Amino acid sequence: MFAFASSLTPAAAQTVSNYGTPGLLETPTAEMFEDGALVFTGGVLNHSLRTTMTFQMLPWVHGSFRYGAISGYFPGRVVGGETLYDRSFDVHFLLRKESRTAPAVTVGLRDFGGTGIYASEYVVATKTFRDRLKVTGGIGWGRMAGRGSFSNPLGLFFDRFKKRPTSGAGGIGATGQLDFGNWFRGDAAFFGGFSWQHSDRLTLMAEYSPDLYSSESGRNGFEVRSPLNFGAQYKFKNGGRLTASYLYGSTLGVSYTYFIDPRQSVAPGGQGDSPPPLLPIDRVALASWNLRDDPKSSDHTKTVLQQKLEEQGLRLVSLETRGTSVNVTVENAKYGQSAQAIGRTARVLANTQGAKVENFDISLASNGVSLSRVRINRADLYELEHDPDGSWRSFARAEVSNAIPLVEGQLVDGAFPNFSYRFGPYFQASFFDPDSPFRFEVGATLGVDYTLRPGLTFSGSLRQPVAGNLGDATRVSNSVLPKVRSDWGRYAKESDLRIEHLTAEHIWQPGKDLYARATFGYLESMYGGLSAELLWFPINSRIALGGELNYVKQRDFDVLFGFQDYSIATGHISAYYDMPGEYHAQLDVGRYLAGDYGATFTLDREFNNGFKVGAFFTLTDVGFSDFGEGSFDKGIKIEFPVSWLTGRPSRNKLGQVIRPVLRDGGARLNVRNRLYGFTREARSQQLAKGWGRFLR
Repeated sequence: MFAFASSLTPAAAQTVSNYGTPGLLETPTAEMFEDGALVFTGGVLNHSLRTTMTFQMLPWVHGSFRYGAISGYFPGRVVGGETLYDRSFDVHFLLRKESRTAPAVTVGLRDFGGTGIYASEYVVATKTFRDRLKVTGGIGWGRMAGRGSFSNPLGLFFDRFKKRPTSGAGGIGATGQLDFGNWFRGDAAFFGGFSWQHSDRLTLMAEYSPDLYSSESGRNGFEVRSPLNFGAQYKFKNGGRLTASYLYGSTLGVSYTYFIDPRQSVAPGGQGDSPPPLLPIDRVALASWNLRDDPKSSDHTKTVLQQKLEEQGLRLVSLETRGTSVNVTVENAKYGQSAQAIGRTARVLANTQGAKVENFDISLASNGVSLSRVRINRADLYELEHDPDGSWRSFARAEVSNAIPLVEGQLVDGAFPNFSYRFGPYFQASFFDPDSPFRFEVGATLGVDYTLRPGLTFSGSLRQPVAGNLGDATRVSNSVLPKVRSDWGRYAKESDLRIEHLTAEHIWQPGKDLYARATFGYLESMYGGLSAELLWFPINSRIALGGELNYVKQRDFDVLFGFQDYSIATGHISAYYDMPGEYHAQLDVGRYLAGDYGATFTLDREFNNGFKVGAFFTLTDVGFSDFGEGSFDKGIKIEFPVSWLTGRPSRNKLGQVIRPVLRDGGARLNVRNRLYGFTREARSQQLAKGWGRFLR
């Protein structure tokens, strides 16, 4: 059934609930958002505040992360305050797409990995009549089985469904576990309602909700006088939706939803410089640097080539002419898509090389390490320049292969040593501290890189905090494991000017399809030592395999030169799979910083423009109780290129990892330039995804 549903693209949800998912007001509908949509909702009702991020992972499934605050939940409590800060996850599956005669049907889990305050499961159906009227009805368990509940119909088949266990659900101290034993168990109740689209902007809603708000009403006095809820939702021109509602006969609610389409940049594209137009070959042949009677024409050609590449944001590293081919190696400091850097390089070569040159072998490199080579036929550039499908036809004709490691005789004068620096602001955030749900720090950062020779780089970065409350955290870690991450607040509090990293790094190619890395020094803000890695990654393969070994010591809290007594050897075996479409999976198995053994699974959805949304979880031999709050490490990752915001070419990216809680179990070292990320952008699969920018 899921295989059938995955081939379908259901219509976009008409309304968004207070929970930030497709729904009416408090109850779900059997709808989905647009595939790939990232949806943010914030709303308040009575004593509750809810903020939700929902991602439509597939046309038939979406997942949500919710952070809420319920005031007065702990009346009279002094330590920690009276407010409950709640974290939870939802998942929602489409079982059947709506047809002309039958409704859409979905099944969902609400709050299946949090405190259990909102824990419930449901099966719901929605049918559209005359395009504007949507009628919804369903059956719910858990919190959605309050008013009008009846014996679980699943109990007719299995006795265990008749009673719902209480462990985990509502247990504030036992957060983060997946209470499989609770799902679809206990009493059930019906819910339902309808929405009517009055106009393209305004939709009216009414529903019957069985939720009695039992947890809240016994603590902060929330009153449920009626199961009927009424509301209106207004859709703005930017797609955002504002909902106002009258709920449970006693309270008003308001929420706002904002939609992000990762495929559509905030700023229109094409704001960068246009690519240089191709000059006629006979005109290039008559250029002064290509005249045959000039004994220094080759030097002049190289100088002009360097200058023209620099104008495009590219650095020439090596140059060699062999018969009718010219081989160049460039480093890309400007374009988020490597394919665009190759396209610009090809145009510059076409406008500078003599008429006898028929092929361009363009190698991409980083820190002097060759990553891949692409052969472009010069005639193809001219033939396809104005072809509507020229980018993809050019990729079909291009040859992608492993790059040959750089050797001394090919390097252009002044290529190495190479010095670069970066200076600018930084922003660091911490979420979900019960004493302060949002903490931040802003300041200035200076980074320097000195590449002595190909692959050997000395690097460092300094940070100077200027403002924020990141260092104001007063909560003391209660971890029974070595405090390898949970003392993050002390690092922020006891440091000022920080050495974020200070390393010597060597990256090289020990054999075909192999890359190796050795890094020594202050590897990250909390650890220093030695890290070594080996990666097998064929140029045309979707699969890569790697191994990493580290021996590190924990740094002093001032993040300068000293170390603490704690040291550990860690390591992982990693498998990477670039799945067909926009998905990428990674599995890491090994030993973590606290000495625990286990595995981390990561699944990302990556859009062609570089926007990425993903999720991960780690399970180790540390039990849920020893791990502490959260039970196991898990989180959501969002990463987007700066060019997505500005419309201008840039290699810079902004990202945030959203963890419900940061503990010590499953903690991994943060090493710069891990080989898979270092090499992947220039491998065949990634080049193909970004080749639409080859001619731009």
